[in-house]
Amino acid sequence: MMPGPTALNFSETTSHDIFAQRLPQSKDDSLPQILAAAVTHLHALIRELRPSQADWRKVIEFLTEVGHASDERRQEWVLLSDLLGASALVEEINSRRPKSATPNTVRGPFFRADIPQLPLGSNISLDGIGETLEVFGRVQDLDGDPIANAEIITWQANAQGLYENQQPDLQPEFNLRGGFRTDADGRFHYRTVKPCGYGVPDDGPVGKLLRQAGYPLRRPAHLHFIIRAPGFETITTHIYDGSDPNLAEDAIFAVKPELVRSFERQGKGWLLDLTFVMVRARQGADT
Repeated sequence: MMPGPTALNFSETTSHDIFAQRLPQSKDDSLPQILAAAVTHLHALIRELRPSQADWRKVIEFLTEVGHASDERRQEWVLLSDLLGASALVEEINSRRPKSATPNTVRGPFFRADIPQLPLGSNISLDGIGETLEVFGRVQDLDGDPIANAEIITWQANAQGLYENQQPDLQPEFNLRGGFRTDADGRFHYRTVKPCGYGVPDDGPVGKLLRQAGYPLRRPAHLHFIIRAPGFETITTHIYDGSDPNLAEDAIFAVKPELVRSFERQGKGWLLDLTFVMVRARQGADT
């Protein structure tokens, strides 16, 4: 009689090992090792919390709702990653720079890649609602030399703390978004309105869960920037209003002292002067 297949000895103590044993051992493919590590931590959490079957079904239902809430205008998965601090931690690990360089922060869930390219001095406030803000900036390297023709992408919330893609029926298309190029001196300037701090969207599954847990969901007033230039590491960052009372409780852990600035009163409007310092890309690195 031929021996039958050996039964799995699946238990609380062996579950992660049995999963890992089924994965191929390859030095050229990191995916099996990543999966094994993720499952090891997941099983450890389940053993620690000991959820009931009903509790686990609620977890699956929550993740399903996050997927359903994500579309081309709203990325609920990015919001979940941001609010759990995962996005900020990935940035910390992957963008270590000298202290004099501009640090990276998370991109956030409201970024759009299809923004219009505009001439310097343009007004990105298409509805004109809010207090005028004049933004003047310079992009330079670590030696202080200007970086000409650097690409500047900027976006922000309006004076009520809402992004254009949160209000597609109320704000003009591409309101408070724009792309620019620095001049020969590495400078750029544009007009906008002073942004307002806001509460992280809590009408979706992520916000509802964290609000129920008592987690602070405020973000201080800020402008988003992406700066790109050939041969340099891309900067993805925020600039924060130093007078905002929620700087210390930013919901997505993105506030750094180097990114806090004073918005200066100028007549009936405001003025903001910025300098971004780029780092040369390492050879073979993705810029």
